[in-house]
Amino acid sequence: MWQMVIQGGLWELFRRGGPVMVPILFCSIVALGVVLERIYHLRKSKVDTERFLETVSSHVKHNRIVEAMDFCDQTPGPIARIVKAGILKHDRPPQEIREAIEDAGVQEVSRLERYLGVLATCAQISPLLGLLGTVTGMVTAFQVIQEKATAMTQVNPGDLAGGIWEALLTTVFGLCVAIPALVAYNWLVNWVNHFVIEMERSAAELVEILGQRRESDAV
Repeated sequence: MWQMVIQGGLWELFRRGGPVMVPILFCSIVALGVVLERIYHLRKSKVDTERFLETVSSHVKHNRIVEAMDFCDQTPGPIARIVKAGILKHDRPPQEIREAIEDAGVQEVSRLERYLGVLATCAQISPLLGLLGTVTGMVTAFQVIQEKATAMTQVNPGDLAGGIWEALLTTVFGLCVAIPALVAYNWLVNWVNHFVIEMERSAAELVEILGQRRESDAV
């Protein structure tokens, strides 16, 4: 196979794989697009949580609520948005603050997980498409052998071997798409889980900060 890749190129292998290679190629393009889009989005959403919360805490403790919200607007990412949702309820009871943060958190998690289901689907169906192509290719190969046998034509081992190896190409390509797609999916899921942990920690600290502010105002 590798000799053929060097001599004939991937296009020749793609052509010999049959029509099932088209949806496999489509899955590879979609998977690559999702991975690149998610990497860009998650990198853009990354923020120094410690420094961000210190700045927010300073604004809130000095009753600069508008400045705190403006700072959240200027900071990209889900953590800033859920913190702003909590600050908007700064004069409400702690339970209402938590509910506002939880509602915002649900929306942010949905944004973080966007398209990951598509990537998982590509990783799951690519090997199945490859198996489908292999099965249909072998059926075609055996049909050719049957036709030759019926016509009393000598059947060469190469007739069977050639048809089978071409049929197996779809399985090879399907696995080549599925394996990196699955690895990328698990990596992105772990990245999203890290964001969720940071969001939960930030929410807990914000509730504590707002609680301390309420106690100081009462005194």
